[in-house]
Amino acid sequence: MQQFAFEMQDVSIRYPHFTLDNLNLSLPKGQVMGLVGVNGAGKSTTIRILMGLIKPDSGQVKALGYDLPKQQVAAKYEIGFASDDMRLYKTQTLQWHMDFIRSIYPAFDTAYAADLLKRFDLLAEQKIKGLSHGQRVKACLLLVLARRPKLLVLDEPTTGLDPVAREEVISELADILLDDERSVLFSSHNTHDIEKLSDHIAFLDRGKLLTLQDKESYLESWGRFRCQVTMDNSAHVAGAVSIKRKGQIAEVITDQWTQDYATQLQAAGFHVLEQHRMSLEEIFVANVKRSR
Repeated sequence: MQQFAFEMQDVSIRYPHFTLDNLNLSLPKGQVMGLVGVNGAGKSTTIRILMGLIKPDSGQVKALGYDLPKQQVAAKYEIGFASDDMRLYKTQTLQWHMDFIRSIYPAFDTAYAADLLKRFDLLAEQKIKGLSHGQRVKACLLLVLARRPKLLVLDEPTTGLDPVAREEVISELADILLDDERSVLFSSHNTHDIEKLSDHIAFLDRGKLLTLQDKESYLESWGRFRCQVTMDNSAHVAGAVSIKRKGQIAEVITDQWTQDYATQLQAAGFHVLEQHRMSLEEIFVANVKRSR
């Protein structure tokens, strides 16, 4: 029987200008899920419910076997959380923060924290006010990771970083996740980060789950074709997510790509000139446009 790091069943919550509608989301233990969506899609609301910070109007939530929000205190000893708006005490050193976290969480791994200091190129004796934004992000991740949480929840942790700092943080995080099997929920609107880290992809848009699939099969199912239209009655093609025509040239996007899909297009009146696989960002845009 498959075990899950968390399960959200038929979860709904309603605000005056936003509704999270019948969300069903689950993550197998030891896997990494990327939660993707534009700002306002419902990613942070989903995470707040998972962390027991808000109670849904309906539905059931379990994390590591604990019922939330009822058992959130016990659950949080085994859940690590980091986000872009976490703040540290500027006048204190990173060592002070590590000692403080250790006093709260007995499972804090001092040896692992020392290893993370080297990986992240941080100095324990340096005060937080002297760190760059990228270094502060790494410091927050260190404090969370050194607790050895069974479930790691990251809510837009790289927001505001310049491209070099973001790539550095993501690369280090990818290596760390390989070292120690953890269950991870990674929320971001940056699809590059999601594509690099995740085993599963969940797309949210306007409070609804558009799709949930393992990353590899999801990426392999999408394709873009540039075609010359050879028949005037070719308005519909099986499996096409969108068809954009400009004169006799058309762009066809499908989420049912196979080796013989070009043959299907040919039969429908499209002569394939080029075909390309799509990035997660391109798929995300196409998926959102389809749902609206």
